[in-house]
Amino acid sequence: MKQFIKIVKLLKPYLGYCSRNVLFNILSAVFALFSFTMIIPFLGILFENQPYVTEPVPFKLSAEGIEQNFGYYMTLIIEHYGKANALLFVSIMVIIITLFKNGFKYLANYYMAPIRTGVERDLRNNIYDKILRLPLSYYSEAKKGDIMSRISVDVKEIELSIMSSLEILFRDPITIVLFLGSMFILSVHLTLFVLVLLPISGLIIGRIGKNLRSTSFRGQEKMGTLLSFIEETLTGLRIIKAFNAEEKVIQRFNSVNNYYTRIMNKIHRRRYLAPPLSEFLGTVALMVLMWYGGTLVLGDVTSLSPGTFIAFIVIFSQIITPAKGFSTAYFNIQKGLASAERVDQILDAPITVIEKQKPVPITGFNNSIEFRNVYFKYENDFVLENINLTIEKAKTVALVGKSGGGKSTLADLIPRFMDVTSGQLLIDGIPLEDYRLYDLRNLMGIVNQQPILFNDSFFNNIAFGMNGASKEDVIAAAKVANAHNFIMETTNDYNTNVGDAGNKLSGGEKQRISIARAVLKNPPILVLDEATSALDTESESLVQEAILNLMKNRTSIVIAHRLSTIKHADEICVIHEGKIVERGKHTELLKKKGYYYRLHNLQMF
Repeated sequence: MKQFIKIVKLLKPYLGYCSRNVLFNILSAVFALFSFTMIIPFLGILFENQPYVTEPVPFKLSAEGIEQNFGYYMTLIIEHYGKANALLFVSIMVIIITLFKNGFKYLANYYMAPIRTGVERDLRNNIYDKILRLPLSYYSEAKKGDIMSRISVDVKEIELSIMSSLEILFRDPITIVLFLGSMFILSVHLTLFVLVLLPISGLIIGRIGKNLRSTSFRGQEKMGTLLSFIEETLTGLRIIKAFNAEEKVIQRFNSVNNYYTRIMNKIHRRRYLAPPLSEFLGTVALMVLMWYGGTLVLGDVTSLSPGTFIAFIVIFSQIITPAKGFSTAYFNIQKGLASAERVDQILDAPITVIEKQKPVPITGFNNSIEFRNVYFKYENDFVLENINLTIEKAKTVALVGKSGGGKSTLADLIPRFMDVTSGQLLIDGIPLEDYRLYDLRNLMGIVNQQPILFNDSFFNNIAFGMNGASKEDVIAAAKVANAHNFIMETTNDYNTNVGDAGNKLSGGEKQRISIARAVLKNPPILVLDEATSALDTESESLVQEAILNLMKNRTSIVIAHRLSTIKHADEICVIHEGKIVERGKHTELLKKKGYYYRLHNLQMF
């Protein structure tokens, strides 16, 4: 119920549409009621038992009053125009009333369309916004395919299941209330009997749909797993083929896909059960009502006329359809709530990197970056322990050590991709938490070990995040990164698309575009996460020279595996199992013959 209330709250911006939808549903129900009550005079004229009424009575909200006045006007028509024309008049009235009924029904649905699509759009926007604001530590466990499933499949399921059910909930209660009101006017006794029958049907349907929500939740989870497999397959297709693992991954995919199919079979069977079960229970209720009402009409003492009883049965039969709609809506809502739970797992995930209400603006970097007793962990075990490090302005600090030691995690703390678990991280003596996030990250240029490019042109990849960058500036940055020549060799030079994740480029070319992006930003702080790892020997030499030029008079944090690239660093920190175990210059660390000395010898020999 909590998830359903959350989704209903999303209707707040669409209250205008909701009110118009309700208004037109009321009008449609009123005209529907009129069209069905016209069955009484139609049958009366057809079977020549229409009572003649010579005098009207004062209007009152009762079956007798309405029937008396309507009978008076029908008598006038029969007397002046004959029974055949009276029948024609009733038929034309039914056509006109039905036209209005369906016209208002269309208008109600017309205003429902922007509600359904708007809520779906808002949900996607909220999830996408949350994905961008969650810290990187959240994605250490989350699967990309599962997140994609939630923003696409689950949101669509909410739209199809819950929003389509809201359409029923907006329309059918109005119909039921109006029809029940008319039934009370016709016969209080019979209507009370109906109010006993309908809840019994609802209880039976409710018990059948009880487990649908948990089953649907498992099904949506498996869809997320399937999308994760597909994403991994597309990413690792080269390795799958190289190791002849096609059959293995096919079996793995088929296993999950078959399990998902079995779950969906259960879901669909339960949903398919709703309409026939509702129809059967409705028929049972109708037959019981006809038997009971028939006994009242045929009894010795009764105030229920045959015509009124027929009208009552016709109106009641029209309540069965919206009642069936309720049962279908119940099944759909249960399935949609399972998707809503999965969406809420993202929307309710805590945002640990929070900006203060009145953050300190920062426009430049003046003194130092300082780690004070910094500890960090993703879940249970600490990845970084007791880090104490000061990086002075215009100095280059290199981080070395074996993979998994915590070097990239340490670098990710500086732009506040994640916050420290304990301790402090300061820039110019002020904790990072006090700064405006946009200003803080604007000070930094980052080149990752794995180059990250977007499915866009060379120009837009280099100028990414730099509003108003000119082509001359982009070309200048590309030249510094040794990327200009190969860009100019492409069909449309800087307007050429690089493909999905830059798959049209070699590893070295992708990395040089990433470096050009950092060059164009021209930041005071550089974070280079093994920026030359993907380059061939010739490109490495050229780009290394460009990086050295870029690093002049800048503060640089360089993560390196190739120790030859950081020999001239002002300080080298050796990180082992999350701790700084050695620090100093290249020659000093070699003399110590410790961790760095062993790493250096392994690479040299």
